[in-house]
Amino acid sequence: MITNSPTSPLRFTTNSLPTLTNWRQKGIGLLRIAFGLVWLVAAWLKWQPAFQNSFVAQVSGAKDGQPGLIQAWISFWTTLISANPLLFARFEAATETAIAIFLLLGLFSNLTSIMGLLLSLGIWSTAEGFGGPYMPGQSTDVGTALPYAILFAVLFSISAGRYYGMDQWLTPRLGRWSFLASGSIKKRSIDRS
Repeated sequence: MITNSPTSPLRFTTNSLPTLTNWRQKGIGLLRIAFGLVWLVAAWLKWQPAFQNSFVAQVSGAKDGQPGLIQAWISFWTTLISANPLLFARFEAATETAIAIFLLLGLFSNLTSIMGLLLSLGIWSTAEGFGGPYMPGQSTDVGTALPYAILFAVLFSISAGRYYGMDQWLTPRLGRWSFLASGSIKKRSIDRS
């Protein structure tokens, strides 16, 4: 049973929906901002010539020691990226920059979380080679991009932009497009007369 005491982490509004206590709201907002700073550093590193000039080699290097199916997957992406490596490197840098800025501002949080999740899974499945190759005694984790993808899913599920972010102001003003910010996707009822 959840109580409505001042020490309870949940309080109830007049319409009986639970709201987060103030310290949790601050925590969510600050963690989103910290994650945005992490992405800002990652984006800055992607804008460096050393990264952009070695983009194909970094993706291709993930094939080493991998099973055949994963090698084929990474080879596909290496071939695609090889068509214009500078374009792909700059596209990744620009995407990470946008994600960082949107996380910092708490702007279009649902869209940002979905894009961040997809980009993280893309990085994990290519440049990180699904975190592998997995060898007993040598592999110690699944790579960094998979936990990033999970964190984006968490940020999406808690509407992180609503806390100390611009989505708090933006969501009610977007109307039917509020789901791009921190709004929910509402099922519209069909009037059948």
